[in-house]
Amino acid sequence: MGPATLAGCGENVGTDSASSGSSASPDGSETPSTAPAADEDTDGDGSSAAPSFPADAEPDTAEQSSGASVTVSDIRLGRHDGFDRVVFEVGGEGTPGWDVRYVDEAASQGSGDPVEVAGDAILQVTLTGAGSPSDTGVEPYAGGPLSASDTEVVTEVVPDSTYEGMTVVFVGTAARTPFRVYALENPARVVVEVADAG
Repeated sequence: MGPATLAGCGENVGTDSASSGSSASPDGSETPSTAPAADEDTDGDGSSAAPSFPADAEPDTAEQSSGASVTVSDIRLGRHDGFDRVVFEVGGEGTPGWDVRYVDEAASQGSGDPVEVAGDAILQVTLTGAGSPSDTGVEPYAGGPLSASDTEVVTEVVPDSTYEGMTVVFVGTAARTPFRVYALENPARVVVEVADAG
């Protein structure tokens, strides 16, 4: 286990466009992240064009773009009104896809070894179209697990590894509450927002 193939930060200024399926719209800019410390600022990482929260906690998937080869360069965690937000910033070619779903237990994708994640439920985030840093030229995220003092639902974010074109990160939560996933551009990010328990 460990974030061996997932620090760094990138430039975080530009125009965003959110997409989850067919929605896309411009939105503001964001604050740079320089370390995987608690209480990361993700205010500029959201979008008014984000999809609505679903009524259930079913898996959410999206296809990667053709020829995608990206590396996760930063992971941020923050609290917002009614939900907690986890942001995965990526660099490289194309746009990643994703498969985000609750799992009964966290297991490292390369070895199958158990991964310790704080929380009563585990949301597995699998980003597809992942490439190794030597191929993408992107400095990978090298921080450890993340937590924040003010989050309500997300208890911990634990990077696993990149293996066979997939980067896996586990998000510990207080319960299996609904979540939504969407993409932003400039810089490229995948945003996972977990709703507060009703």
